[in-house]
Amino acid sequence: MPQNGGMSTTESTGELFPEIERPAGVVTINERCILRTREGFRLVIVSGLVISQYSVDDRMAEAFAMVNLVEQGWADQNDVARAFGCSSRTVRRHQDRYASGGLAALGRTSGFPKGRTRVSLSVARQLNRLKAKGWSNRRMAEHLGLCEKAVRKRLRRLGWKSPLPLDPLLPFEEPPPTPPSVGPHPADPNLSAFSSPPEEAQGSPAPAAADPNLSAFGEIELPFSLDTDPTHRSIDRVLACMGWLDDAAPLFQSAQRVSGAGVLLALPALLSSGVLDCARNTFGSIGPAFFGLRTTVMSLLLMALLRIRRPENLKEHPPQDLGRILGLDRAPEVKTLRRKLAHLAARGQAVPFGRALAQHRAAARGKAMGFLYVDGHVRVYHGQHAIPKAHVARMRLSMPATTDYWVNDIHGEPLFVVTAEANAGLVKMLPALMAEIRPLVGERRLTIVFDRGGWSPKLFVDMLAAGFDILTYRKGHSPRIPKTHFRVHTGQIEGQSVSYRLADQGVCLLKGRLRLRQVTRLSDDGHQTPIVTSRRDLSALEVAHRMFERWQQENFFKYLREEYALDALLEYNAEPDRPDRDVPNPEWQALDARLHAERAILETLKAQYGAAAFNNAETRRRTMRGFKIAHAPLTRQLRHAQARCDQLEKQRASLPRRVPVAQATHGEVVRLAAEQKHLSSLFKMVAYQAESDLVRLIQPHYRRAEDEGRTLVQSILASSADLELSNTELTVRVMPLSSAHRTRVLAALCKELNTVPTTFPGTKLRLNFDLAMPKNTPKADKS
Repeated sequence: MPQNGGMSTTESTGELFPEIERPAGVVTINERCILRTREGFRLVIVSGLVISQYSVDDRMAEAFAMVNLVEQGWADQNDVARAFGCSSRTVRRHQDRYASGGLAALGRTSGFPKGRTRVSLSVARQLNRLKAKGWSNRRMAEHLGLCEKAVRKRLRRLGWKSPLPLDPLLPFEEPPPTPPSVGPHPADPNLSAFSSPPEEAQGSPAPAAADPNLSAFGEIELPFSLDTDPTHRSIDRVLACMGWLDDAAPLFQSAQRVSGAGVLLALPALLSSGVLDCARNTFGSIGPAFFGLRTTVMSLLLMALLRIRRPENLKEHPPQDLGRILGLDRAPEVKTLRRKLAHLAARGQAVPFGRALAQHRAAARGKAMGFLYVDGHVRVYHGQHAIPKAHVARMRLSMPATTDYWVNDIHGEPLFVVTAEANAGLVKMLPALMAEIRPLVGERRLTIVFDRGGWSPKLFVDMLAAGFDILTYRKGHSPRIPKTHFRVHTGQIEGQSVSYRLADQGVCLLKGRLRLRQVTRLSDDGHQTPIVTSRRDLSALEVAHRMFERWQQENFFKYLREEYALDALLEYNAEPDRPDRDVPNPEWQALDARLHAERAILETLKAQYGAAAFNNAETRRRTMRGFKIAHAPLTRQLRHAQARCDQLEKQRASLPRRVPVAQATHGEVVRLAAEQKHLSSLFKMVAYQAESDLVRLIQPHYRRAEDEGRTLVQSILASSADLELSNTELTVRVMPLSSAHRTRVLAALCKELNTVPTTFPGTKLRLNFDLAMPKNTPKADKS
């Protein structure tokens, strides 16, 4: 009979071995390791001892705890992976990272994971559609603004067996038709480009009878926009994200005192340089983007003219103010502009782009190409990469650097720039520069002006045979000319009064095989400066003047360094260089230095031995044998020094003077990435050319234009202005300057610029420039 009121023993006392319930937040790894989570923190306990404590969100500490459990032998990979909710492969990956890079390697860097593409589903559908049409990977990459590698990876991940179904709401090749309910009103001048018929809006060219200044790109399709508020461009940004928009259309509105809007006065000069046409023909398009190619180029040019020297300096300027100048709600920010510049540089088209700009410049200013000045500019590098050194003349040091060779016209205006390989000298670079110059000027003969760095009579023979005349300083020792041969030459050259004391004579080089003309200038201190040229048709006065005008190029380098930050680096990346490029053998140089030091010691000992022989008293030592016995220690030193010199000469002779750079460099042979810097230099060159054009326009109206012209132009471009919008015009009313005579120059400049019809790029708005006259302000005294 059951006792205790009919209850069984089991029911009254419970089970003999009841199941112990695990507390909340505790995970068993194995028989001695547990994982406990409580209040946002996690403990790893082994045999009752806490070995790890970290926050739940700390991924690096969690990875280290997993590695520590496995490495110390407390648990195996499978148990750790099951307890931490990951795969055993993840645990092994953490172990490999910890073994190779330590604790820091377990931390994942911020941002998008490396090695994965950012290609969205919509872009994937575009890839499938374009691939089905037979487009190449490179063409698709350029069209979508991606790199070719990302396109290949995405197609491989998709399998590319059958195209993905297309979304009818996402047409990827034709711009969307403008809905009548959202479309612009025909009276809106910003959106007048959308009042055309649908077939014209979808890519048909503009009518031939349109304004030739319809846009900076000529007769091409204007960008479209579905936004009506210039200060809020959300619809266009969505269209750009969906791939419908290649560049945002400029939309303007009337505004008062827009900071820096005076820079719009440089637009006629910028457009006349052909920079937008050359950019479009060279790069095509950046791809679907709100800030497209035209906006990016315009931003970089106006930044240079506003003395925003590098993209990082954009942080110091309100993006809304710069955006109103560009016709946008805000200007591109630092990371956006750097990304656009990197995207253009990745195409490797900086050299063709510079060549197209030079061809346009030469076609417009062919008369200024009779004399071309060539000189190298050294940009010092202070980074960690081992790159070739170059002599920095302004510092009188040899430092790691990159050398750019600039070609300027007769007025010192830049024409194009070439980056030298491994800081090659001017003698080596002149043939390459002549190959670039010849297509620009045709078959006519012109004169190359350069300094002593290009002195090479053998090179002069090749230059003369190629149809180039030379004008340079003579290098090395030359016989002094008697003062009686000098005559005073005075005259006017391009409106300048010039006077020199010159001697004109012939000179023979290469043992008489090369006959040139030498014009020597005598300075007031008696110094003679010989100038060598092949031009016999010029007067001695003009030869000297053209040679000394080479300082225009030096002034150009100094101005761009100070005003445009020409030496600033835009990227710190390096790229592989040719390992077979020959360089001086460092072992040969080390032996040569030791040999020079030993020869100096030998010469000192010889001098001491000679002085002892001279002072020898013949009454004491009448024979040479006695003299040698008396000076035996000095004789031994002489013999040992001579033996060391002979040995070093033999060792040096057994080594080559030049070896491949891979043999002389420890580690990888690299050079600085040059594409972004080359593009930046080209944009700054165009900005400088536009500034020079404005200086020439104000020269008849400003007496001190020669000394203060650029300073005045800089203040004009940086001044504020009112923007007034009408149906067909955008009027820029610039604020008066600090003084009356400068304000009169500004008014004359506006009048000059209005004589040439100019349309803001990407719109049909004609620019009209005027001077803002505040109310209750007396007019400037014309006297």
